[in-house]
Amino acid sequence: MPPVPLGPPTPLAPEELARYSRHLLLPELGLEGQRRLKAGSVLCVGTGGLGSPLLLYLAAAGVGRIGLVDFDAVDASNLQRQIAHGTSMVGRPKVESAAARIRDLNPHVAVDAHAEALTSANALRLIEGYDVVVDGSDNFPTRYLVDDACVLLDKPNVYGSVYRFEGQASVFNWRGGPTYRDLFPEPPPPGSVPSCGEAGVLGVVPGLIGTIQAMEALKILAGFGTTLSGRLLLFDALTTSFSELTLRRDPDRAPVTGLTDYDAFCGVRPAALDPALIRVGATELRRRLTDGWRPYVLDVREAYEAELAAFPDTDRLVPHARVAQVADDLPRDRDLLLLCRSGVRSERASAALRALGFERLYHLEGGLLAWSRDVDPSVPTY
Repeated sequence: MPPVPLGPPTPLAPEELARYSRHLLLPELGLEGQRRLKAGSVLCVGTGGLGSPLLLYLAAAGVGRIGLVDFDAVDASNLQRQIAHGTSMVGRPKVESAAARIRDLNPHVAVDAHAEALTSANALRLIEGYDVVVDGSDNFPTRYLVDDACVLLDKPNVYGSVYRFEGQASVFNWRGGPTYRDLFPEPPPPGSVPSCGEAGVLGVVPGLIGTIQAMEALKILAGFGTTLSGRLLLFDALTTSFSELTLRRDPDRAPVTGLTDYDAFCGVRPAALDPALIRVGATELRRRLTDGWRPYVLDVREAYEAELAAFPDTDRLVPHARVAQVADDLPRDRDLLLLCRSGVRSERASAALRALGFERLYHLEGGLLAWSRDVDPSVPTY
């Protein structure tokens, strides 16, 4: 496989020859391939579950320059799967944590830390300076943004995603191959695919998929093997099985001519645009309850979540997807307060009730996470 065009191969220092000796013994890679890795650059979009293993293996392999894009900070709940970060880094920016880990792992690698969200305003500027882009994001707007920007800049996009016990990976926009829009011409309906924060994920699954992404990036840079371009690799951890789908370009698909508003495209515009729902912050809710407010409290989490953490004086527990089915059992003559873990599902449930004519709807903004953080630390977070 011809490698991605790079600058001239970069010589290796004697200590690098020792470090990469196991690579140099591979005829398919060898000295020339290792020099190409050193001359290459990769932008990692996201330094979380997928980004952690892929950036570590890219650094260990000797990729010369690695860019990190992430606006988030390290949280204790990340550590079950995001192995680039440690307990000592909780609360610190993820790009700062990941950059420190890379420098400790391989001081021969240059690191660019971009502590910002990838947006339509900065994507072309950030992506343009790298040879390969690896998408470790966890949401549909960013995936469409990454791929469209790669199409406009003619950059290969190494894709991966995970859900609970499943994962998938591919390579998009590589030498005339299919793009993300050939796989998903339209985004799924808003709320139809829960995030890892809502559905959970087995920690080793993003580890495995992120490692596959790193392998694909190395192939592209060094020019060995066959990439996943034109193929979608599927993994099921419950059966420890892999399967594969063939992908092709859609000749009738509209060309990408520019970047757009991807939140609007994917239908994930913040629900604050809905004026009918009254949002109550955790501290404001405590004040109201102290002053005697007694709403009907509807917890829209799953039953097993209520065993992990509970909100006081909950009247009913109904998973958000079933709220419409029990609407006739809910009071219309009382204020109705909906809550969940982070506020995402309670907003969806409130929209369903609003469509059924409910008017006195309130929503705990930030969910139980905000309640635990701002009001009652004894309520566990998960």
